[in-house]
Amino acid sequence: MKNIFRNQLPLLSLLALGFASAWCAAAGQAVNDVLRPPKGAPVAIVVFEDLQCPQCRRVAPILEQASKTYKIPLVRHDFPLPMHNWSYQAAVMARYFDETSKALGNEFRDYVFSNQLEINPQNLQSYAEKFAAAHKVGLPFVVDPQGKFAAQVNADRDLGKAINLDHTPTIYVVSSRHADKPYVEVDPRQIDSRLYALIDTMMKE
Repeated sequence: MKNIFRNQLPLLSLLALGFASAWCAAAGQAVNDVLRPPKGAPVAIVVFEDLQCPQCRRVAPILEQASKTYKIPLVRHDFPLPMHNWSYQAAVMARYFDETSKALGNEFRDYVFSNQLEINPQNLQSYAEKFAAAHKVGLPFVVDPQGKFAAQVNADRDLGKAINLDHTPTIYVVSSRHADKPYVEVDPRQIDSRLYALIDTMMKE
């Protein structure tokens, strides 16, 4: 019996190595994909944001305007930080509105930013109800009983962690035209002076 087990050890080691390699390849692919433009777009803006983050509130309209000016996608990822006491639930609610349309979900995110200073854990639900009523969308009292939307938020947060994110907003201009440098991070403190110049550079062939 000992000999049989000993003979199987190399095979088990190879199997374990194969599973590990496959997992690493899949994880690497996910990381690569998040820092690439959506299919068909040569350049895009990617942002990881926290709906309770004041700096995220400040840069959101700048990113949206740049997206419209250059006619390039703005890809928004939820990255609620643990020190904020209502941003995770707000992100879950945004995912609920995403089910109607991604545009509505992003409109809710902007609505939260515009009311960020007044929102707290006790009144977040009422703000969401006002938004839903204004857009003629139903909003159940328990938004995510099966945990579906929480899983989507967690998946976004895991993507951020996989590329070692630790702050919000984290902003990238990503390109399919520059294989040597397909993405560049934009410091939110310099966004007014750097964003448009960087997009110009990344859009060049």
